[in-house]
Amino acid sequence: MTDVIFVHGMFQNPKSWNKWTDYFGAKGYNVAAPAWPMHDGEPSALRANPPAGLGDLHLADVVSAIEVEVRRFDRPVLIGHSVGGLIVQLLTAKGLLSAGVAANSVAPNAMIDLDWGFIKNSAIIANPLKGNDPVLMDAKTFHGAFANTLNEDDAAREFEATATHDSRNVLRDCMGSDGKIDLDAPHTPLLLIGGEEDQIIPAHLTEKNWKGYTDAGSVTEFLPFAGRSHYIANEPGWQEVVEAALQFIERNGASAVKPQPNFA
Repeated sequence: MTDVIFVHGMFQNPKSWNKWTDYFGAKGYNVAAPAWPMHDGEPSALRANPPAGLGDLHLADVVSAIEVEVRRFDRPVLIGHSVGGLIVQLLTAKGLLSAGVAANSVAPNAMIDLDWGFIKNSAIIANPLKGNDPVLMDAKTFHGAFANTLNEDDAAREFEATATHDSRNVLRDCMGSDGKIDLDAPHTPLLLIGGEEDQIIPAHLTEKNWKGYTDAGSVTEFLPFAGRSHYIANEPGWQEVVEAALQFIERNGASAVKPQPNFA
């Protein structure tokens, strides 16, 4: 059975993958959705009582924790969102995966975009004047920046269900040496998904990320979705996105049931 692991991004935890784990599980895949360090539990409880030391969490801590989970399996598929998408790319570059899907992914190698939403949200999160104070997500910011395609009531409900606080240092590190990848090297199949209404990771930044991969012998695809925000994995129409991810995975060699050897 093919293993599919889901890795969340900033301001979320494994709860944000419930729809996708149910979907892949129903298709016969073995699924797992590990939490980042200090992100396990109910989002509402994590918001009410931010874990001690959350602001000191770094990207390397998260990557190490996810890599431990990935190495428990034999070259699984890894699906990630936002910073989780960058982690997919980092572990793809290490040769640990059979395939990767990165949705609304933070781009490697300090790639940036001049889109105002990207500049504004990145500056707020990475603000050096805030030291190691964690970023406290609130319902208004979640709606305006994270789930901007939803109406106010739906955004408030999704905030209650999935939103967490997070560490500024994770995004800061994404822009440094820990977020670097050799984009010229061969790699296993990789799908980059972008949301065209994303206020945090513009789809054209995801396209730039895709174009950065140069190895002609490797499968690298870019798939934009109109009308989708950064909350692409859960907003209305998520079924179309998860189906595209499944089709990419199966088109590139993975299936729910691994073929058995024929000794005839």
